[in-house]
Amino acid sequence: MPPTGSLIPADAPFSAQQEAWLAGFLAGVAAAGRRHAGAGDPPAATIDVLFGTQTGNAEFLAGEVVAGARGRGLGARATALDDVPPEKLAAMSHVLVVTSTYGEGELPDNALLFWEALQAEAAPRLEGLRYAVLGLGDRGYDDFCQAAKVIDTRLEQLGAVKLHERVDCDVDFEEPAAAWTAAVLDLLVAQTGATATPAAATPAAAPAPRARSSWNRRNPYRSRLAVNRLLSSPRGAKEIRHYEFDLGDSGLTYAAGDALAVVPVNDEALVGELLDHLGARGDEDADGRPLAELLRTGREIRTPSKELVADLVERAPESELAAVVAHGDRFDLDSWLWGRDILDLLRDAGPAAPGLDGLLPLLRPLQARQYSISSSPLAHPGRVHLTVASVRYGTGQRSYEGVASNYLASRVGADGTVGVYLQPNASFGVPADDDAPMIMIGPGTGIAPFRGFLHERAARGASGRNWLFFGDRHRETDFVYEDELTALRADGVLTELDLAFSRDQAEKIYVQTRMRERARELYAWLEEGAYVYVCGDASRMAKDVEAALLGVIAERRGRGGDDAGEYLAELRRAKRYVRDVY
Repeated sequence: MPPTGSLIPADAPFSAQQEAWLAGFLAGVAAAGRRHAGAGDPPAATIDVLFGTQTGNAEFLAGEVVAGARGRGLGARATALDDVPPEKLAAMSHVLVVTSTYGEGELPDNALLFWEALQAEAAPRLEGLRYAVLGLGDRGYDDFCQAAKVIDTRLEQLGAVKLHERVDCDVDFEEPAAAWTAAVLDLLVAQTGATATPAAATPAAAPAPRARSSWNRRNPYRSRLAVNRLLSSPRGAKEIRHYEFDLGDSGLTYAAGDALAVVPVNDEALVGELLDHLGARGDEDADGRPLAELLRTGREIRTPSKELVADLVERAPESELAAVVAHGDRFDLDSWLWGRDILDLLRDAGPAAPGLDGLLPLLRPLQARQYSISSSPLAHPGRVHLTVASVRYGTGQRSYEGVASNYLASRVGADGTVGVYLQPNASFGVPADDDAPMIMIGPGTGIAPFRGFLHERAARGASGRNWLFFGDRHRETDFVYEDELTALRADGVLTELDLAFSRDQAEKIYVQTRMRERARELYAWLEEGAYVYVCGDASRMAKDVEAALLGVIAERRGRGGDDAGEYLAELRRAKRYVRDVY
């Protein structure tokens, strides 16, 4: 399935900007602590680390800060943003907000209620709060770190005192974050006079996230690709494949609902075309390695960066790209760029296009792609399964392939190895209560985590009922895992299965259509404590599903849209409505 959320970061230096932010934050904490404590009292040492996360990175960083702080005798607690109502926020003294942004400037799912309350007219004044904001994002998106920006602005509008200017981090954040964490804790110990005795965990603290494996972006585990099997029909328009990775002696452990990051390798044919266009041999030195190797394993050569687009517009103002940009319509630009790669843009610029030296600094690092895991460690020990759609398209002149999906489908041989590492997702998993009902909505490859959920519940002997809404274009060619789902239904694990194959009839039918048709039963499940999970495309499907869910609630309760919205908000607060969207 397509990558979930932002790409996994590579290494990056600890910037001067981040050092300045850190110093300012710590100075502010110390000064504010003295003001709140009063003469002769020790400065306040408890810091509230509030996180907004979609794929787990911000939560992991928050947990590291808290664990390190407690180990040094400092008081600290990490809390999801949605678990902080306005009155609780107003009672805090020192707050560090760590939040990611996903998609086109959207807040993480576990920050939506916090943001809604913060925007309300009834939001309390926050003059007693000292705060700083750290954003995680991807400069490849126009609304880079937008979630951090809007939270920062609103806190200031409500009277909170900014300890330092906000810092926005690109995808390369892990190394500077580790350096930042160590520096924060060392300086806080020095400034607050904390003892080296570990501090007790506070009742309000969130559970510590699972320890992160030593296998990561810089050190991926070379996993044997044990299974590469076609799931969809060869007669269909889509190619969906089932992959199984052997974990061997890696020590990697995962939970149903986590993601696996795949470190891809660029297509040799595209590398060759790019070298030919640049008039390069490939053995030239580039960043300490041969140029061809750098283009194959180190740089994104499919999707152009914003910096490259801007550079080409400046160099070639008469190009087709420049004409589209001149219209100033973001949708038109996105539409024009869709289906084109870097080689297309260089050719469009003609003789004005940059040469090798000008191009390399404008190519982003090649990032790992995240895929929702479609297996259960209880049912499939020692292996991780993925369900991936191979991306292929073309024009009359060129054919194109997805970087990672076709690397797996076509370029990793039988029993070949692939660099992988895990991306835990603590907020998206099977209910801890085995008796709780579970509703899963996942069309297309969005079925991936729910296959894992069902196998997990079967292995646990869970008694809770399970309801899956699944669909795609055609039943004959696109009904993936049909045999498994039929067997799970026969065994009583899958209680309800609603299918929506949109192109099998004149009127298109989607999963949200089936939800509306089953409104009475769906609402009854919600009233009986069901958990609702959604996986798939964030731009359309997830929004349509949420609209359908709100419609079902409004219809069955008969109290209007505001009441339905509050009902859904309560599900969010109870962690009974969660999404894995991309």
